[in-house]
Amino acid sequence: MVRQVDTTVPQLVPAQRGSTIAAPVTHRADAWSRISYACMKKVLSPICQAFWHPTVEGLENIPTDGPAIIAGNHLSVLDAAFLALASDRRITFLAKSEYFTTPGLKGLAGKMFVAATGQIAVDRNNRRKATAALQAGAGVLSRGGLLAIFPEGTRSPDGRLYRGKHGVARLALETGVPVIPVGLIGTFQVLPMDRRLPRAGQVQIRFGTPLSFPQMAGERTGLAQRAATEQIMKSIQELSGQRQADIYAERFKASLGLVSR
Repeated sequence: MVRQVDTTVPQLVPAQRGSTIAAPVTHRADAWSRISYACMKKVLSPICQAFWHPTVEGLENIPTDGPAIIAGNHLSVLDAAFLALASDRRITFLAKSEYFTTPGLKGLAGKMFVAATGQIAVDRNNRRKATAALQAGAGVLSRGGLLAIFPEGTRSPDGRLYRGKHGVARLALETGVPVIPVGLIGTFQVLPMDRRLPRAGQVQIRFGTPLSFPQMAGERTGLAQRAATEQIMKSIQELSGQRQADIYAERFKASLGLVSR
């Protein structure tokens, strides 16, 4: 069902009957967020080079224009920053809603970053709002943008790759947009969940060959989403070299009494 393709990007088509993402919702980065995004890259780039010496492989797999979904493993709060710095094109991320609501200085810093750079908030505890976030993501794709999602839904607590949720597959199956898998290596050692400040280290970002999935709606949508998700996670695992955990990260964290972050 899944085939690898080149970086030629198809045109988006209207949502099909039975679609779980009824219609794209407008999410347009304003001039302030575009300027903030560019400034963020200029400020963070020399810092990242100095402390983490990031190397990037497979950058040619990102199309020079047109929509694409970037799906990667999630090991550290720094993952989004490393992906943004690796790509010449702007990337819009689906960011957990806690970044917009967490109190204190840490919450303020997170809110300023995601709001200033035009990211999309995802409420993981509310299905309706989560679907609205996917609709906003579809809006980014409909305008030819790059959208990044971490399929695990939360950071890995121990460096393993956990089961992926179906949001990436839903978007790919209903829009026809290719999925570019990416494996981040070293970010867990730099800043794992239980550490407040990052340490120096070596970071690698490996973009894989784009994956294309046939559009599908109706009775078989659930099966198609599951199969597509498994293929995406397999590609991410091959790029990152992580051990796989056959459980959702949120459930594993709950079993340990950890708060899902």
